[in-house]
Amino acid sequence: MPAKNSLKTLMVSSAVVSLGGLASGMASADYSDDVVRIGVLTDMSGIYTDLSGEAAVEAVRMAVEDFGGEVNGVPIEVIYGDHRNRADTGASRAREWYDSEGVDMINDLSNSGVALAVAAVADEQQRHAISNSASNIGLTNDYCSPYVTHYTYDAYSLAHGTGKSIVEDGGDTWFFLTVDFAFGIGLEEQVSNVVREAGGQVVGAARHPLDTTDFSSYALQAQASGAEIIGIASTGADAINAINALAEFGVTPDQRPAALLLWYDDIVSLGLETAQGLLLTNAFYWDANEETREFSQRFHERTGRMPNMAQAGNYSSTMHYLNAVEAAGTDDADAVSEQMRQIEINDFFASGGYIRPNGRMVHDQYLWEVKSPDESEYDYDFLRLVKTIPGEEAFQPLEASTCHLLDND
Repeated sequence: MPAKNSLKTLMVSSAVVSLGGLASGMASADYSDDVVRIGVLTDMSGIYTDLSGEAAVEAVRMAVEDFGGEVNGVPIEVIYGDHRNRADTGASRAREWYDSEGVDMINDLSNSGVALAVAAVADEQQRHAISNSASNIGLTNDYCSPYVTHYTYDAYSLAHGTGKSIVEDGGDTWFFLTVDFAFGIGLEEQVSNVVREAGGQVVGAARHPLDTTDFSSYALQAQASGAEIIGIASTGADAINAINALAEFGVTPDQRPAALLLWYDDIVSLGLETAQGLLLTNAFYWDANEETREFSQRFHERTGRMPNMAQAGNYSSTMHYLNAVEAAGTDDADAVSEQMRQIEINDFFASGGYIRPNGRMVHDQYLWEVKSPDESEYDYDFLRLVKTIPGEEAFQPLEASTCHLLDND
């Protein structure tokens, strides 16, 4: 694990240090270390760098700056680190941050294995963790806690968005290309359940390692399966490589790929010529309305790219956490957790959003179709809205959750 002094630290507001006297002392009396410290634990060097990485850190910085750089007279500090897509590295870094660095909340958590490992540490340490970049629904089931929030999306919402829509459109037989760790396996399981419940059939699956570059053999297995739909239960570079391989080596005219977690960034990488017609479920699109456009243009000025749903979620969830800290008048985790579950979320990311007792943030999801090159009228004009999925339908019913915080008897 990198040495502690390799962590890069940003003091968002130094001006508040000059606030002295009795008023400042009273304001900070209920804040540990006289600072609210947020850690962004993300992929800075691996397969998910483009989906989270530095842009995720920048989204959190934007939220802190827009909040004013301080809460109740106490400065807000942002640090970040690389989990290297290893659950043990993520858990170790989280423990170090909570124990030695005074971190109050960890955000982003790309990679489901990392997110589940950090969730366990957050529960043990009674500190907050918010996942915006992981899909595994264990975060609101067996790994739930009062301190863990699953904010942007999850495997259930993807399965009941993209998967269900394709089955309803006649895609009855499925074969999966699945990345072989918690994220891919969980996504395959969720979509398989949707397919079977709708009367469809899963004819097989091929598991591939994370960060696979050669998908030719997997594409040929998919072709040989005869399935109508090739479900790609991976994301990022793996999903891009799989889609390109299916186009080059694989699918017959009677088969079509279904990217179960396709990011805005993936469409940029694939290009509209290759990605056109693909359906995807996403919680956010930069060009959805005036509010999303205003945030996205500011984000673009800072990063040179439009935000994806996780980056937008990092901003929104950081702002929600800080609103809860302000309302609680302390960074005490239990008091903040109570406020996070009481305050409604209304911003460019969600309207009427709220956090359930098991930590699931409920908000609308959207089914999009990738436009053809001819349909795209201006820069970054990539998606067409197919339908809105109400939050209560998009996410696992609370009564189905296995979270120990619930009384489901």
